[in-house]
Amino acid sequence: MHNQTVAQLVKQLQSKAVSSVELTQYYLDRIQQKDADLNSFITLTAEQALAQAKAADARLAQGNAPTLCGLPIAHKDIFCTQGVRTSCGSKMLDNFIAPYDATIVQNYQNQGVVSLGKTNMDEFAMGSSNETSYYGPVKNPWASDCVPGGSSGGSAAAVAARLAPAATATDTGGSIRQPAALCGITGLKPTYGRASRYGMIAFASSLDQAGLMAQTAEDVALLLGPLSGFDPKDSTSVDHPVDDYTRLLSKPLTGLRIGIPDEYFGEGLEAGTEKCVREAIAEFEKLGATIKSIKLPHTSLSVPAYYVIAPAECSANLSRFDGVRYGYRCENPQDLDDLYCRSRSEGFGDEVKRRILVGAYALSAGYYDAYYAKAQKARRLIKQDFVAAFHDVDLIMGPTSPNPAFEFGSKSADPVAMYLEDIYTIATNLAGLPGMSVPCGLVNGKPVGLQIIGNYFDEAQMLGAAHQYQQATHFHTLAPANYK
Repeated sequence: MHNQTVAQLVKQLQSKAVSSVELTQYYLDRIQQKDADLNSFITLTAEQALAQAKAADARLAQGNAPTLCGLPIAHKDIFCTQGVRTSCGSKMLDNFIAPYDATIVQNYQNQGVVSLGKTNMDEFAMGSSNETSYYGPVKNPWASDCVPGGSSGGSAAAVAARLAPAATATDTGGSIRQPAALCGITGLKPTYGRASRYGMIAFASSLDQAGLMAQTAEDVALLLGPLSGFDPKDSTSVDHPVDDYTRLLSKPLTGLRIGIPDEYFGEGLEAGTEKCVREAIAEFEKLGATIKSIKLPHTSLSVPAYYVIAPAECSANLSRFDGVRYGYRCENPQDLDDLYCRSRSEGFGDEVKRRILVGAYALSAGYYDAYYAKAQKARRLIKQDFVAAFHDVDLIMGPTSPNPAFEFGSKSADPVAMYLEDIYTIATNLAGLPGMSVPCGLVNGKPVGLQIIGNYFDEAQMLGAAHQYQQATHFHTLAPANYK
């Protein structure tokens, strides 16, 4: 049962070969049996899940239920879920019970989708390895001594280990695509503004975007509809028609123009990873696509620009956690200043503090123009590179991550080395473009991801190309040895 895709499970639910209660209980039992070794979940909502599954079965019995009705999924613990702890992987929000549902959580509930629980993540989504979580690191199902990637490492590990058919996630600088690559699954970050950010705890407001993780591109296409759409409660939401994301899944790739950036295949790319990615691109060529070398000349500016803009926005967003209104509060404060200082210093972890300090410095008087303003100018140049490239190509492809999953602790002492893990993914967030990662091979038994970048609101074409590739290859069907 656990090796079936979302598409297969949906058919079984609709044909009544299995009930939602049976399917939900199966996954709850599997999580109880297997997750102690992974730590992919922070909160399991068994009682609520079974109640939702019972209601879904009632809708299915009526014969007019939505396509996804009865399907169990997991939510990253960055999305508010009414009556359930929403911790964002932090000590600061360890005791926070959300009083309302995030829009995308509500959208899935409206479709009859069942929530299994909340997945582990880097604290406040700040990290590339899932080592900064207050609840401990998540282990990669393919290699228990290695990281699953971050910040959505819990969602990625849960889907890779077949503890959930799919999971929601978020991507600020690669936090869907990088863990999807390191865990051997499919992950998609939509166009900025495509999915509502209402009820999603903010890290960097101009970069954060909700997305999805599942086994296949077809699964993501089925799930993307409820995630998408305009939300009047979110000022960053874009009023753009919601596509049928399955419409191009069967379209042949003949005539598709794929751009390969020269800048993505230079120094720092691990040799085995490059081999897998180039073999995947060659497969697209066999399927009828045209391959063209392109230039993204300002790629080198993406990491420095991101690590000025993201911390600046994080310092502003995290100022709300002051020990007064909600979240962690220090014991026996001497006065208001002591309350603020100790609540924040005790409630935040080292990486979060580092980014708050960097962001506050970049926004401070006398330094705003020197750092933040220049970073925004670099961001514009990066976007213009992509706009120019998409005049000549339909999709852009390259590696998702410079290497397969790395060992715990190997980069945590060097923040710059950790930040460079996102070198191929950050630019799409700065430009607001959609991007996804699909499995394309193994290096020393660990997965490698191919990144596919599309034009604005062109998720259907990305998913169609990815699906055709997955029809011709088997990498998306591989599962970690202990979780088959």
